[in-house]
Amino acid sequence: MAGSSHGHTPAAWTGVTIVFIGFIVAGAFMVMAEPLGFWAGMVIVALGGVVGGIMRAMGLGMPKDAHPVHQVTTTREPAGAEA
Repeated sequence: MAGSSHGHTPAAWTGVTIVFIGFIVAGAFMVMAEPLGFWAGMVIVALGGVVGGIMRAMGLGMPKDAHPVHQVTTTREPAGAEA
């Protein structure tokens, strides 16, 4: 994945940062046994996905044509076969 610059965009960084904050909030409130705070953290997690998607739609994500096409071969020689 590193060869294709996967996730190195403002949309990805922003979305992941918001989701991370949401998990921290939800985790803290879960330990404190406060269901309302936990669900507020889960809303923040969902918001991170929405913000990342909106930013990608605005052109701040990885363009679709930048992803390399991987070729898959369907015929393979057996492991012990000699040519």
